[in-house]
Amino acid sequence: MATTPTLFILGASGDLTSRLLLPSLGALLARQPHRRVILRGSGTEERDPDAWKKLIGVALADSPGAIDRVTIGDYMAADVTDKASVSTLIDSLEPNTVLYFALPPAVTRAAIAAMNGMELPAGTVLAMEKPFGDDEASARELNDMLTALVPERQIFRVDHFLGRSTLLNLMGVRLANRIWEPVWSAEHIESVLIRFDESLALEGRAGYYDKAGAMIDMIQSHLLQVLALVAMDPPASIDERDLRDAKAAVLRATHVRGDDPAQSSRRARYTAGKIGDRELPSYADEEGVDAARGTETLAEVVCEVANDRWAGVPFVLRSGKALEAKRSEVVVTFRQVRHLPRGLKGTPTDGGRLTFSLGPDEMSLRVHVTGGDDPFALRVEDLLADLGEGQRRSYEEVIDELLDGDVALSVRADEAEQCWRIIQPVREAWADGAVPLEEYPAGSTGPADWTALPGR
Repeated sequence: MATTPTLFILGASGDLTSRLLLPSLGALLARQPHRRVILRGSGTEERDPDAWKKLIGVALADSPGAIDRVTIGDYMAADVTDKASVSTLIDSLEPNTVLYFALPPAVTRAAIAAMNGMELPAGTVLAMEKPFGDDEASARELNDMLTALVPERQIFRVDHFLGRSTLLNLMGVRLANRIWEPVWSAEHIESVLIRFDESLALEGRAGYYDKAGAMIDMIQSHLLQVLALVAMDPPASIDERDLRDAKAAVLRATHVRGDDPAQSSRRARYTAGKIGDRELPSYADEEGVDAARGTETLAEVVCEVANDRWAGVPFVLRSGKALEAKRSEVVVTFRQVRHLPRGLKGTPTDGGRLTFSLGPDEMSLRVHVTGGDDPFALRVEDLLADLGEGQRRSYEEVIDELLDGDVALSVRADEAEQCWRIIQPVREAWADGAVPLEEYPAGSTGPADWTALPGR
């Protein structure tokens, strides 16, 4: 009989735990009534057992029956950057515990450093949030510290985008359908757009965001992982080794288009504006922002994958805040057909377009058809597939995999390092002033002089 897994959250009194982790755990338990979990926690704040139980109860309140499937363990007040405190914590762990670092990245690194030389119980899984390091060298140093504690297969670098049901559907569509797999290459595809535009503004995240910006927050991590799923060769299986080998191979082949970050990247920052009925100040005037830092709130980087399948195809990665509307999507634009029979009216600008929208979960195929009032006139029609509600929270899939000890949907060490390597030339170009920091009003589509994105 399988033992009940333990989820031990470091940073259990923090926002990530109450806002995302525990509600997602509750939703998972409501959806999988057979599952049970032991829940333990640690934080810098003192918290008595009743307060810890209440925090869990409130977070799971919207998930019927979930609280009955949780064994509430202890809460330990501890400074996880202190070696003596960490030693006490480690000594309390049972085998096969998932140790989740729901902490700021710098604190996570300090906690892992404090564990140096300690022996963790068998089967301990270490799970942590991005960013993984600050650059390629620091990511490699962090990875070395982690693998000194547990094997790579017991390290779960969380990228919650990899748990989004739409991205998992994307894998199924392109790998299991003969209509797509033969045309999934530069021979047939003109461009790929991966975007995550938000209508939300800073929303009180200046402490993190003003040091990261749109490129580090989204492109360096989430969107490069999406690129890897879109562009990878079909893996032999979807177990953790084959799937992550396929993704890592793509990332090793990926670089800034033309190796010219000044021409292949853009950045901008929002000024005062209005989104719906909300009046927003300029980013530079937001509380906690250091305007002199020059942090971008909209970033676009054009990459290419230098291999036989994708050579020459631009992969446009774009993310921004305080924009007109939320658009999270993968858009695959096909090349024009080689020949149109004389007599057809109209000139298609592409050979069709396949779009995966992330929330709502939809897949649409834009095709050119004839008919209507003039039977020889081409027009565009969109075929829409509803991919279902999907999971309400992408963290559900993350926690599901974690409790099962499956790291297939996590970021492997070499992937994390490659993502930093890919964007480093852009960081340097921006630091040198080779790419101007433009402006756009909050609630707009971006700077007026930015040309249309491929696939739009």
